[in-house]
Amino acid sequence: MDNNFLKVKNYLVDLGFDITFEDNEDGVLIIENQEEAITNLVIGVANPLVIIEQYLFTKKEPSVEMYKSLLMKNQDIIHGAFVIDESGENILFRDTLQLENLDLNELEASINSLSLLLSEYSDELIKFSMN
Repeated sequence: MDNNFLKVKNYLVDLGFDITFEDNEDGVLIIENQEEAITNLVIGVANPLVIIEQYLFTKKEPSVEMYKSLLMKNQDIIHGAFVIDESGENILFRDTLQLENLDLNELEASINSLSLLLSEYSDELIKFSMN
């Protein structure tokens, strides 16, 4: 098992996350913690990076107002940011960390940033996903 993959996996276990899927060969972990509103959070371990990605919603006809609001909210997010995927329809949260000096606190801070974002901004995200 890759040492970096194992390091990230052990950090996630130490932080109390349930690992619902893992693929060491591809460097993918999927975690959840219902108390933190984290569901199907994808962690990719791809030396030299750890990529944290959470699908939020799909928007078939995005509006300028939605994009503007999401970009403005990016300014308040401590770690990570709102992004769109290649299709231009899926809105995600994404953060990228360096593996070389990754520690438990840094990984925790990144995931906590997502949890805080979901709790503070959930009404707006629901509204964007419905319209």
